[in-house]
Amino acid sequence: MGIFRRRGDDNQDLLAELLFQGESMIEQLAQAHRTWGLGTADRWDLDQRTGIISWTFPHGVASAPAQIVASYNPSAGSWLWSWANQSILPGMSRDAHAMREWGAANGVAVLTQPKVDTDDETAASLAALAVRITRATGFYRGTGAAAVPIITFGAVTLTDQDGATRQFTIDVADHR
Repeated sequence: MGIFRRRGDDNQDLLAELLFQGESMIEQLAQAHRTWGLGTADRWDLDQRTGIISWTFPHGVASAPAQIVASYNPSAGSWLWSWANQSILPGMSRDAHAMREWGAANGVAVLTQPKVDTDDETAASLAALAVRITRATGFYRGTGAAAVPIITFGAVTLTDQDGATRQFTIDVADHR
């Protein structure tokens, strides 16, 4: 956890606990969201103007309010928080701002630096912390040619081809 060193505090217990909880949350969220098809869509889209992510399936569409936490570029080994990315509209970076504020309040520099040198493992840890700290009820690692968007999302609306809709919601356990 070298990248997560806290200023003036060698005690990593809080971060280790949050990281463990975040990893567990991502696993539980993924399992729950697979029931409506997350990870099997023909395509996905994110409209920054509306703040809606959607996944298209042969049988219909799933959509949810979303936030862009960061973009991860595996080939460059970099993580760019969305609050520092000028191509991200301000309303799409609330979760990233929450991460920066939490990092500043708790002395975790990696959460307050606009761009971080990272690898796959550290990127996964940053995503897990984002899910835990923001209490996201959905997580999606998008696809991209170079940069991979890291997205959190809320309640999902499932719309069948015939127009029938239903909500898919998850209550996030109160981790302390």
